[in-house]
Amino acid sequence: MRHGFANKKLNRTSEHRKALLKNMLNSLIKYEQIKTTLPKAKFLKPQADKIISLGKKETLQTTKMLVSKLQDIKSANKVKKTLSKRYENRKGGYTRIIKAGFRYGDNAPMAIIEFVDRDVEAKRVDKPKKDTTKDTPKTEEKKQATA
Repeated sequence: MRHGFANKKLNRTSEHRKALLKNMLNSLIKYEQIKTTLPKAKFLKPQADKIISLGKKETLQTTKMLVSKLQDIKSANKVKKTLSKRYENRKGGYTRIIKAGFRYGDNAPMAIIEFVDRDVEAKRVDKPKKDTTKDTPKTEEKKQATA
């Protein structure tokens, strides 16, 4: 019988599991969609929903709890300002898991976990914008060599 087993161990130590959860929560909040293995996505979903529910409460205590759980002020601010406003009329179910086939190397089941009404542009947060007006150093050298 499996009485008293609260969650999956994911074949990791407790410290590793906590760090994995924190990093995946921060990535999910930042990009609003991440691709991971199916067991990790199932482990992350209830925690992400609890974080959003916590962000919907407008108290100093919940803000401190968010910062302590996420350990990232930018993510905590995004939860408080953006995501809590987006889901203020929704009573739960802020995330969804979409199965995405199997990984090539070890045939692990993959899944995409995302927020329900996600911002599509959040996926490109870290990608630099292409600047077509500025020449790269290699093209400048070629221009000087041909001249």
